[in-house]
Amino acid sequence: MSKKKEASGAQIKGGQKKPKLSRKVYEKELFKLQVELCKLQTWVKHEQLRVIVVFEGRDAAGKGGIIKRITQLVSPRVFRVAALPAPTEREKSQMYLQRYFAHFPAGGEVVIFDRSWYNRAGVERVMKFCTEEQYRVFIQNVDEFEHWITRSGIILIKYWLTVENEEQERRFQARMQDPTKQWKLSPMDIESRRRWYEYSRARDAMLDASDTQHAPWYIVDSNDKRRARLNCITHLLGQIPYEELPYVPISLPERSSEHAYDDVEALQHRKFIPEIY
Repeated sequence: MSKKKEASGAQIKGGQKKPKLSRKVYEKELFKLQVELCKLQTWVKHEQLRVIVVFEGRDAAGKGGIIKRITQLVSPRVFRVAALPAPTEREKSQMYLQRYFAHFPAGGEVVIFDRSWYNRAGVERVMKFCTEEQYRVFIQNVDEFEHWITRSGIILIKYWLTVENEEQERRFQARMQDPTKQWKLSPMDIESRRRWYEYSRARDAMLDASDTQHAPWYIVDSNDKRRARLNCITHLLGQIPYEELPYVPISLPERSSEHAYDDVEALQHRKFIPEIY
C-alpha cells in the first residue's frame, strides 16, 4: 500500500518565507508524483473505483495549473476533466444539480471538476446570477447531496485554493501583458477583483455549510504555484489508498510479411505538409 507523507505549504514559517523552489527540483519531484498517479490510475481501473475531485478557488488561484499536472501523464479515459460552461436556457430550467450528474464517474474513472456545483455558493451568489432563495435552497441541501454521493460509494475530494490579494493582482497583471494568457482574463475576473471581500464572505459561508466529516474541504495555499502543485498532488495520492500492481510485460510481435505492401510508395502522391523545420 502506497503511503504518502503530506507536504507542507509554502507559507511563512518563523517569520521567514521558504526559499524559491528551483525548476530542477520542482520537475524532479513532480515527475515522481506523476509516476505515482499512473500507479493510482491502474489501481482505480483494477478496483473499478469512482472518484470525484473538486477544485474551487479565486480566479488566478492556480486551479488549471494543478489540474494540468495531475492529468499530464495519465489516460484521459480514466482521468476526465469537467469544466462546464455557463448553463444553457434549458439547463436553467432544470434542477440546479442535474447538469452535473451527467459528468459523474463510472467504475474505473476519476472526474476532476474545474469548478463545480459550488458556483451557486460563489460566483452566482456574488454576481446575483441566482436569487437569494435559490442560494438558500442550495446551501441547505448541499450537505445531503454530498452525503448521497459518498454513501453511493464515490470517493469525493474537495480542494479550495487560496491566494493572497497581492499575488492575485500580480497574476492578473502578468496575464494582461502575456498574449498567450490574455484569453484567461474575462470581464468576470476583473469584476471579481473589485468584489474581493464579497467573495471572501461567500467562501466562508460555503465552507461553514459544507466542510463536513464525510466531505471535508482541504485548503491549498497556492501563493507559490510550484509548491502548491506538489503539495496538492501529494495530498490527493494520500486520499485514495492504492497498491502498485505488477506490470505484465508485453512482447512485441514481428511484422508479418504476408500480404506485403509498399506503404512509402502508396503515399507518394498524397498531399504532404511543407517541411518548414
